[in-house]
Amino acid sequence: MATPDHLFNLRNNFYLGAYQAAISSSEVHNLSPEDTIERDCLVHRCYIALGQLQFVINEIDASAPTPLQAVKLLALYFSSPETKESAISNLKEWLADPTIGNNSTLRLIAGIIFMHEQDFNEALKHTNAGGTMELHALNVQIFIKMHRSDHAERQLRVMQQIDEDHTLTQLASAWLNLSVGGSKIQEAYLIFQDLSERYMSTSLILNGKAVCCMHMGNFDEAETLLVEALNKDARDPETLANLVVCCLHLGKPSSKSFSQLKLSHPDHILVKRSSAAEEGFDRALQAFS
Repeated sequence: MATPDHLFNLRNNFYLGAYQAAISSSEVHNLSPEDTIERDCLVHRCYIALGQLQFVINEIDASAPTPLQAVKLLALYFSSPETKESAISNLKEWLADPTIGNNSTLRLIAGIIFMHEQDFNEALKHTNAGGTMELHALNVQIFIKMHRSDHAERQLRVMQQIDEDHTLTQLASAWLNLSVGGSKIQEAYLIFQDLSERYMSTSLILNGKAVCCMHMGNFDEAETLLVEALNKDARDPETLANLVVCCLHLGKPSSKSFSQLKLSHPDHILVKRSSAAEEGFDRALQAFS
């Protein structure tokens, strides 16, 4: 008889981006030591996603096990430019340590950090061996960012063989369909729709549906979905970025959403691209003056 998965709700809420609901469902009793560590890691990653970085940094002390130390590194990486460099340095040191370097949570955090650094080959060095559904899903994301949908599809097939109905398998399938485009966009939309009906409509799911709508030219529906997502989380960078793009297509003002994005997430790719375009325009003007 299979043992019950006490952390299913917590894990699933985290995958769907329902971070507050995940934290609320974390009070689970009679957990094994391994499950307790996984529970604590997921809860602290929820706090990171909610922007409560200092809370995580303060809560995890030097005596905590490796997986929690890895989560603390992720909080340090996101907290400031100064701590970012030391977090990467410590991460490389830990990965080189044969006693802890193969820990699945440490490898996952390494993949997330190096993916953010756009160092995809370094990320894959630590994630490609897989071992958990999250590592496989992260591989799919990395390959999509590398424009290697063929490799992403192979990773997705591995996930489908393990558990076709797993939330991460469904999400990875939707991400891949979105990246392939064409007739696959409708399939991606239906996956996001199914997840929202089966579980809940989170900001992550609403953004997924909105991006599908934009690809299909349904910008009015996309705007409605993004406004709903914004009501759930007014600071979510993907919602703000997608709303900027959507408003531009609809011929509506986008400056408010862009200002919010620039203020709260200055490192977002849309902000960086806009700044680069502005600098290029200024240089062109100077050339003619």
